[in-house]
Amino acid sequence: MLTQTTTQLLDSLRDSANAESWQLFDLRYRPVLLAFARQRGLSDEDAADVAQTTLVSFVADYQKGRYDRTRGRLSSWIIGIASHRIADLQRAAYRRRISRGESAIEHEPAPADEAAVWDAAVRKVILQRAMTELHSQSRFDPRTLRAFELCAVRGVPADAAAAECDMTVAEVYVAKNRVIGKLREIVASLTSEFVEL
Repeated sequence: MLTQTTTQLLDSLRDSANAESWQLFDLRYRPVLLAFARQRGLSDEDAADVAQTTLVSFVADYQKGRYDRTRGRLSSWIIGIASHRIADLQRAAYRRRISRGESAIEHEPAPADEAAVWDAAVRKVILQRAMTELHSQSRFDPRTLRAFELCAVRGVPADAAAAECDMTVAEVYVAKNRVIGKLREIVASLTSEFVEL
């Protein structure tokens, strides 16, 4: 489980032989990089390439002592690396369109607020992980989880969820509120892992 804050994790990365910390870093940031690149318009394959090259660049730079916390947040540094890789891919695609005689202007993506896109990617990954943890580690009855998913995730009316889950409407509302409370706890815990002090 990922339990260290970003600051603690960075401190543990000072030892380049600390494979567990490097793996933890990869597990934490690769999904965010994938989501970030996809939100910037890349295909799954290109997003995977961007995530990989960004992480490799980070490792090389970090081991050479190039990251200085006093000059900015880790997320800003990673965003910079990823954005350069994305821009490289977009320029290559632009050149391919021009060489085929296609208009590149109509396909040019709008400039993005990179920090906002990154924050959205982090929230998406946290929610996905929270939902996974909710299902794998909570002690909720399967009907309770099903009622929550139907009402809170899929927007199914409470009476329809009650009929499907063999519950009363009141039980559906109680189930939904209990699960939402637990989900908020999990999200808060996972969010703390990305805190940069």
